[in-house]
Amino acid sequence: MDFSTATTTTTSTSTATNGFSSPRDSSFPSSFTKFNSALTAGLLNPMSPPPPPAMLDKTRSSPTLFEMMASEADTIGRVPVQIQNGVLPSSNSSSSSSSAAALAARTANGNHLVISAQDKQALAMQRISDLLLIRSPGNQFNDPTSSDVKLTLSSKDGISITMCVHRQILVAHSRFFAMKLSDRWSKQQLPPSSSPYIVEISDCDDVEVYIETLMLMYSRDPRKKMMRQDVSRVLGILKVSAAIGFDAGVLSCLEYLEAAPWSEDEEYRIASLLSELHLENVGATEVLRRVSVEASSGNSTSNGGSNDEVLLNLLHIVLEGKDEKARRDMKTLVSKMLRENSSGNDLRKESLYLACDGCLHKLKRQFLQAAESDLENVDQIARQADNLHWILDILIDRQIAEDFLVMWASLSELSQVHAKVPVVHRFEISRVTARIFVGIGKGQILTPKEVRCLLLRNWLTPFYDDFAWMKRASKGLDRYLIEDGLSSTILTLPLAWQQEFFLAWFDRFLNSNEDCPNMQRGFEVWWRRAFWRRKEQSQEPARLRIIASATENA
Repeated sequence: MDFSTATTTTTSTSTATNGFSSPRDSSFPSSFTKFNSALTAGLLNPMSPPPPPAMLDKTRSSPTLFEMMASEADTIGRVPVQIQNGVLPSSNSSSSSSSAAALAARTANGNHLVISAQDKQALAMQRISDLLLIRSPGNQFNDPTSSDVKLTLSSKDGISITMCVHRQILVAHSRFFAMKLSDRWSKQQLPPSSSPYIVEISDCDDVEVYIETLMLMYSRDPRKKMMRQDVSRVLGILKVSAAIGFDAGVLSCLEYLEAAPWSEDEEYRIASLLSELHLENVGATEVLRRVSVEASSGNSTSNGGSNDEVLLNLLHIVLEGKDEKARRDMKTLVSKMLRENSSGNDLRKESLYLACDGCLHKLKRQFLQAAESDLENVDQIARQADNLHWILDILIDRQIAEDFLVMWASLSELSQVHAKVPVVHRFEISRVTARIFVGIGKGQILTPKEVRCLLLRNWLTPFYDDFAWMKRASKGLDRYLIEDGLSSTILTLPLAWQQEFFLAWFDRFLNSNEDCPNMQRGFEVWWRRAFWRRKEQSQEPARLRIIASATENA
């Protein structure tokens, strides 16, 4: 609303009531109207021919529901509508009531409607009229006999409402009205025996919300009255209360918002409005504590720890969980939440690698025991490898996986005893290696060529050994993505090293086709680099010499 446009004037007579134009007569073609009326009255059999005109003239003349619906657009015009003391203008009260009732009935029947501007205005008028007429015993709101102020609210859509209020209550509860209706102003403007003050406020965003805010000033228990509202309406009341300096209303709204549940959309609207209003109030801080750690008193560490500590604790709970299905579900959820936070300031790199070191230590211990034929707790190998695979995904998402690759490439003590562990227990380790290949192939992990070469020397043969089992046992494994990642990893090396790894693959592939990844496309790239382009480069100096000689002769 525009409070800068609010004006106060005095007059010896009450505000004149704006006339509301009576609805113009609207009718359908006469023959159709008469026939429809007769059919509605039950005078016609649908299977019989139409009756003679004489019979139609004897039918009842009351309009049908179809006629009422069709005439709504004509009944409700785009003219300013004024409500005096909670009563709609007499010329339009019946039409507005019937229009609102018809709309409510059609909505209750589940019909899909496109409500026009006239229909919305009719419903708003009816709600406002009902709101102004509701007054509990002893409540003086909109009481014309005891009031001394005529307050008119005008909305941007043409609705104007005049109500009877009390200067003493407005001044006591609102700094805005205290300024407009000050004692100095009233003594200058109004003799003691004159008529009530007339105050006009124009361009209200929502007249209905403004009225409900004023009604709170007359309520003995504003908190109890708030319980009847929803979050959206309370936000509207809060905005009006803050604008007019109604502190008790602001506090009641904030107490409601602090205790009531919110939807995600409402949460965004609440945070935005409180940020916009800049309320210097303890209640606003209490509301924001639900969605902001910074709003809490004191430092975050004393109130449950920092974000890093909380998330690290969550990681450990997931990593140590006993129910496998629940662990998979929670891994998906935590990964999703961490991925949505693009800032990356919630969980430090050191914390992630601390969790990674714990999993790796358990994996090495169990793997070395299994290599010595000690299969007690051998299931921990697959469990810890799966945990490392999950942490690696988080590190890659945050672009901090380079140290993991260095650490994994250096595990020669595990790769050397890899063949001694039964494949059913060890293949999960090769899934971690495969994820690294995909990360390098996509440019998500950038390390020196020596580290990439060390990775292939230590883990490529174990990866070949587990590939067949990994294809059969791992659900959702994308074989082609892994094959492309491995090919790209080899192709990032110097050409001589590429030749070493591709020739070794070529020999293995010819002897075990189904149990070996297919890297033919990578092999072709290496072949063209090694032979075709080498031939082109050898011919390049001769061309240059020929061009230079021709230039000299010219």
